[in-house]
Amino acid sequence: MPTIERVTAAEILDSRSRPTVSATCILAGGAQASASVPSGASTGTAEALELRDADPQRYGGLGCRKAVAHVNGEIHQALAGASLADQAELDGVLVALDGTPNKSRLGANAILAVSVAFARASALERGVPLYTHFAGMLGLAPDTLPRLTINLLSGGMHAGRQVAIQDVLIVPARPTTIDESLAMAYDIYQAAAALILKRYRMRLLTADEGGLAPPCESAEELIETAIVAIKSAGYRPGSDVMLALDVAASHFYAHGKYYLDGAQLDSPGMIARMVRWVERYPIVSLEDGLAEDDWEWWPTLRQALAKRALVVGDDLLCTNPQRIQRAIEVRACNTLLLKPNQIGTLTEAAQAWRLATQAGWQVTISVRSGETEDNWIADLAVGWRGDQFKPGSITQSERLAKYNRLLAIEAETQWPVVRWALG
Repeated sequence: MPTIERVTAAEILDSRSRPTVSATCILAGGAQASASVPSGASTGTAEALELRDADPQRYGGLGCRKAVAHVNGEIHQALAGASLADQAELDGVLVALDGTPNKSRLGANAILAVSVAFARASALERGVPLYTHFAGMLGLAPDTLPRLTINLLSGGMHAGRQVAIQDVLIVPARPTTIDESLAMAYDIYQAAAALILKRYRMRLLTADEGGLAPPCESAEELIETAIVAIKSAGYRPGSDVMLALDVAASHFYAHGKYYLDGAQLDSPGMIARMVRWVERYPIVSLEDGLAEDDWEWWPTLRQALAKRALVVGDDLLCTNPQRIQRAIEVRACNTLLLKPNQIGTLTEAAQAWRLATQAGWQVTISVRSGETEDNWIADLAVGWRGDQFKPGSITQSERLAKYNRLLAIEAETQWPVVRWALG
């Protein structure tokens, strides 16, 4: 039973130069560990609240000094000297201390940083890898690594909105190791960079998650650019490599219409457009194809794409057990995009995982657009037996930290990548 001696926090910067929170947990037995938390750009309205300072004279109001002060003050006072049975008890204390439905008093950024720092310190005290400790939270015994979905091309909130949809990702389908998957991704990324330079006379400029951001005029052009890059790298689309789309439809939805590539589409029209994409291109995963409040039409989307592509909920679900339960009941989707900072504690994220898997869904574990060099999410993706892992592109240190951690776990365990399945 770990006993907390002290928790502290500091404000650091994420990959977009915006402040975020890093927390440190010191246990009475001597184990000490830190964890930093990410921040999203494409955020759902139901996400737990990141507490920001709202001081326009500092970081445009995005400072996190208030959240840091809550860790160093009230949270430390509540936890110092406490002997806790497990992660659930620690997180229960944090949730009760905050006392709001969305972590808005203390801040989800403060709470999650402490939650993960405690988990990491507990793993150190037990002398087990972090992924093993995470697996124990769910009673799992992992023996595979997640299949990668790797950001290649970006638009939407992650780039300059030159294209409405947010990301085109590659899914290495043939490789059975992380090492092979990354080597394939490197080849395709370099081919895409050369293609964009030749076609658009554009040097290598990257979006928030490291993807390339060519000035395409439509979603189809962005997808087709990815297809050409795959072929140029010597691989076969639909066999060696599949595609995944992060549509992020909430960001081009207004007044019941989807404003996509110069067209105004109603919900059936948007669904028809995505069915056409799946029929035309080797797309196996389609995230946030409809807006987060377009609940009426999500079941139709799932039915339309059944057995052809995963229907992934991100903004729709926000890793929120209540929204996941609703989606299960109405059959809105079949895959959860799990982001712990959307809900605020590891225990609540674990509850979301349980609901999804008990319903027969797959789980894609994802990072955020504003990341740090911390790599705990890679251990979570392994320990929680993620079907897919979405760390971003294969550039930028905050992304590579996750991939490099997976390579280390692979070398240690020799586990294979999980087989691809549509459920």
